[in-house]
Amino acid sequence: MSKQLTIHSSNGSNLGQIDLDDKVFGVEPNIHLMHLALRRQLANGRSGSANSKTRSEVRGGGKKPWKQKGTGRARAGSLRSPLFAGGGVIFGPKPRDYAFKIPTKARRVALKSALSARIEELVVIKDFSELTSPKTQALVKILDALKATGKILIIADAKQAENQNIDLSSRNLPNVKLIIPSNINVKDILEADSLIITESSINEITERLMK
Repeated sequence: MSKQLTIHSSNGSNLGQIDLDDKVFGVEPNIHLMHLALRRQLANGRSGSANSKTRSEVRGGGKKPWKQKGTGRARAGSLRSPLFAGGGVIFGPKPRDYAFKIPTKARRVALKSALSARIEELVVIKDFSELTSPKTQALVKILDALKATGKILIIADAKQAENQNIDLSSRNLPNVKLIIPSNINVKDILEADSLIITESSINEITERLMK
């Protein structure tokens, strides 16, 4: 049996019901796959640009610091040895790619699990057509009417005519993040305190994850 959620208007009033497919929004959350998808997303976001120089890359050190014998000191061939301050680094970090992949089916199950786990916090809105111009304060009023608080995630296609002003209206709100339906991810879904999604986004996500 599919779950139903109320479709709200921009002022918070009830516009009817929408059926959510249990195969997308009603699955048993798979904690392991959600964790794996989150690790993948965080790892893929790492720049991997940390870099240290070995003794062969440090500038200078071409002259032997003192003669081989007779000084009473340990023999040394270069001041750029890792044994000296300013020398190279042994086994230091080098630029690398931390990214890894997980199967497409596993990613879909992870997204379904995240959506199902947050179904109680999901607020469906018809669209953002009430935003007739890019006004931050107008969006704040809509969010207040929908009782959205804390860290807010808005899932909407800003290229659609009825949502064309949502992008500019949300940019100055530090607690609001806007993503398009095709970019939904486990991290954003789990981190948000409030999730607002348009009716068309529900349909697009369902069609995409049912493949």
